[in-house]
Amino acid sequence: MDKVGAVMVIGGGVAGVQASLDLADSDLKVYLVDSSPSIGGTMAQLDKTFPTNDCAMCILAPKLVAAGRHQNISLITNADIKRVEGEAGHFKVTLTRRSRRVDEDKCTGCGVCAQKCPVEAIDEFNEGLSKGGAIYVKYPQAVPLVYAINEEKCLGCGICEEVCKAGAIKYDQEDEELQLDVGAIILATGFDEFDPSLKTEYGYGRYLNVVSSIEFERLLSASGPHAGMILRPSDGDIPRKIAFIQCGGSRDVTCGSDYCSSVCCRYATKEAVIAKEHMNQIEPTIFVMDVRAYGKDFDKYIERAKNEYGVRFVRCRVSSVEEVPETRNLKIKYESEDGELIQEEFDLVVLTVGISPAKGNKELAEKLGVELDKYGFFKTQTFTPIRTSKSGILVCGAASSPKDIPETVTQASAAAASVGELLSSVRGTLVKKKEYPDELDVRGQPSRIGVFICHCGINIGGVV
Repeated sequence: MDKVGAVMVIGGGVAGVQASLDLADSDLKVYLVDSSPSIGGTMAQLDKTFPTNDCAMCILAPKLVAAGRHQNISLITNADIKRVEGEAGHFKVTLTRRSRRVDEDKCTGCGVCAQKCPVEAIDEFNEGLSKGGAIYVKYPQAVPLVYAINEEKCLGCGICEEVCKAGAIKYDQEDEELQLDVGAIILATGFDEFDPSLKTEYGYGRYLNVVSSIEFERLLSASGPHAGMILRPSDGDIPRKIAFIQCGGSRDVTCGSDYCSSVCCRYATKEAVIAKEHMNQIEPTIFVMDVRAYGKDFDKYIERAKNEYGVRFVRCRVSSVEEVPETRNLKIKYESEDGELIQEEFDLVVLTVGISPAKGNKELAEKLGVELDKYGFFKTQTFTPIRTSKSGILVCGAASSPKDIPETVTQASAAAASVGELLSSVRGTLVKKKEYPDELDVRGQPSRIGVFICHCGINIGGVV
């Protein structure tokens, strides 16, 4: 069977985007498939990244734009894998592209439809901390910047169709089935956050002021529900004392996840530091069994949080969280290292949730014919961390085990390089070449200088 000079990357987070860019720049055609209406993954929801505290969107957005504009990358969003046949070098993939009820070619992303929509729906990107409409785009910098209609919430009132000057609303648009031939497949399906409601002793879902770490990220973000102001969900007040409870769904045999999620100590410290930077009066406390901060400058980051920002680390395992009905404050019970039973009151509790396998891994593994490990991640071997149990199908990022962003991006490039080796003989057979116009002769013309001033403030995520 002849090899095909195209690759399918499943998952549009930072791992999938990085792998796609590397492959496309290596003269291989790429189909970047994501089940969401837009690419970006979990990283798009983050406010900052450790240990540099750089704006997450500032790092991610250029990659998203590059992937969206690359002539050798085809974005296939809102799509699910239906069937996979073939072998390394030539797979035939059948997928279903779910209807947006919006014409992608006509939609300009102006947002008038969402402004006029009378329906109030949960904003999933902001983790339910704000409201959106029945027609929506995931976030302001979404790629592709095309709106989609939530069929479960849509009333069919026709208002969006009336106000759309581009004529992009298509209520009768049907799902589409696609068949694609590719030489290799890269799995970059990412992860799901552990469901904190399973730790019933901490009160998530019962107490409004107990939030998950990803919800707290949205509270910190300038593009979040309160434009970067940290406000309690119960009453909109600024919390003075914030507790971070570590290992929610990690290193816990009762939850079936006895592994360490590797990033929780670092991102909780980051959230505590950023919260302190936003509002200096906040007193953050991190309740932790052990601090695991391996990697370049990560331990220094923990020490800087302690010494410069006054972040308090308490070594213990929190036994319970109870709400004070009158104030909605939260009482935390724990045993100190000296064996003393302590009860302390906080305004807000953040549950630092671990990394769980993506919910669709099992179904996807069955369709692909690859193995999962005992936790539900795609199975690899110690010395071949990007290879699955089936030749021609590779994996990168948190799809195979918990990882931070630098390790995820490194592994994505490694997977792309491995595919490049497999398909080296058909490199360049399906790609388009850039065609450049003749250069303008500017000899004799006066010099032109552009001065650009940025008004982004501390976080470009709420501006770009």
